[in-house]
Amino acid sequence: MSDAVVTRFAPSPTGFLHIGGARTALFNWLYAKSKGGRMLLRIEDTDRERSTDAAVAAIIDGLTWLGLDWDGEPISQFERAERHRQVARDLVAAGKAYLCYCTPAELEAMREKARAEGRPPRYDGTWRDRDPSLAPEGVKPAIRIKAPQDGETIIDDQVQGRVAFPNKDLDDFIILRSDANPTYMHAVVVDDHDMGVTHVIRGDDHLTNAARQKIIYDAMGWAFPVMSHIPLIHGADGAKLSKRHGALGVEAYRAMGYLPAALRNYLVRLGWAHGDSEVLSTEEMIALFELSGIGRSPSRFDFAKLENLNGHYMRVTPDAELLAHIERLLPDLPDGAAIAAKLDDTMRAKLLAALPGLKERAKTLVELVDAAGYLFADRPLPIDEKAALLLDANGRKAVGDLAEKLAVVDDWSAASTEAVVRAYAEAEGLKLGKVAQPLRAALTGRTTSPGIFDVLAVLGRDETIGRLRDAA
Repeated sequence: MSDAVVTRFAPSPTGFLHIGGARTALFNWLYAKSKGGRMLLRIEDTDRERSTDAAVAAIIDGLTWLGLDWDGEPISQFERAERHRQVARDLVAAGKAYLCYCTPAELEAMREKARAEGRPPRYDGTWRDRDPSLAPEGVKPAIRIKAPQDGETIIDDQVQGRVAFPNKDLDDFIILRSDANPTYMHAVVVDDHDMGVTHVIRGDDHLTNAARQKIIYDAMGWAFPVMSHIPLIHGADGAKLSKRHGALGVEAYRAMGYLPAALRNYLVRLGWAHGDSEVLSTEEMIALFELSGIGRSPSRFDFAKLENLNGHYMRVTPDAELLAHIERLLPDLPDGAAIAAKLDDTMRAKLLAALPGLKERAKTLVELVDAAGYLFADRPLPIDEKAALLLDANGRKAVGDLAEKLAVVDDWSAASTEAVVRAYAEAEGLKLGKVAQPLRAALTGRTTSPGIFDVLAVLGRDETIGRLRDAA
């Protein structure tokens, strides 16, 4: 297919890139990639009181971490306000929009009357056909679109199907406020048209906006983009997603130790499906993504599923790449600075050697770093309560004996140290576990760790012997 497909992601910079926004960005990105098209980034910063540069930076940082790129420079909606004004004035000149001189008090009275009569509060068209020469002095006019008054506005949506909106419900809405600032409804249309957007993929909370926006497209004689309104994400309990469910910023998932590839895979499966495929590489997602695969029902956010998927991605990620993810995460962790300070070339090599054993058990990078804590611990090693119980008189004797037997091992490896420990257990008439458990407690300060012989190999002879003698 040609590169005629143009999608856009258009967040408001009033906070972090939240998880629903990240999924919308992903769907736009995948659709553009799958069709050989382009995805553009527009920052909808017309709300000057709530828009901040920090939020813009956080959104760009979140998209970059997720691995979602865009074509060209990000576009500021606010900076295009003069263009929005010009289109509004053009519509007035063409008789498709008009100046409205209603005061706030008159508009409030109109709303009150509608409520008293049991009608939805709609603008009553007072200035629709009135001559502007009748304008009261000192009142700055707003510009309202002339909406069709009968019939229906039809949206043929790729996800929701054919949706009809009675035009009587859409009223003559404002496109340019009396302070000459464009409304969101109007700015979006002008921007999407000028940017050449062919496909709008966004949350279904914008579905009624689509009908109003189509009125502006029709008034300007512009081609209407293909619309896809995707259901919102709900919590595991079916309620609207809130912070307790996981409606957090993308940066929170990074700090919790999730991998971008795992989060991408998890998000694509929230509302889009291809058969029973759960694990999909980015290349597979791009090859398979179609708007027809998006369901109409809200999907439920499930942390347990995300954790399991993340565990899978950690196991299949090459160790050097995983190490790079860990190093990027350290500034976000409470004791990360202390670990980073010790991460010289020697420690980096030790951590790299330990990763195959560590990543088998961990489901997040945070768990993995925690499990790797024994590598960075200073002697004498802090021993937790459960581990201390294993270092009773018998346990201390075993680690003391093994310290001396291991001290003479020349060819230090998992295999050579295992042979020594097994021979010792046999000679003492003990099961291997009775020896391995105190050994683990002495070397890691815990009762769980990667395979104990892997731990011995990674720590090296000098550190192993030192820790065993400390414990004995």
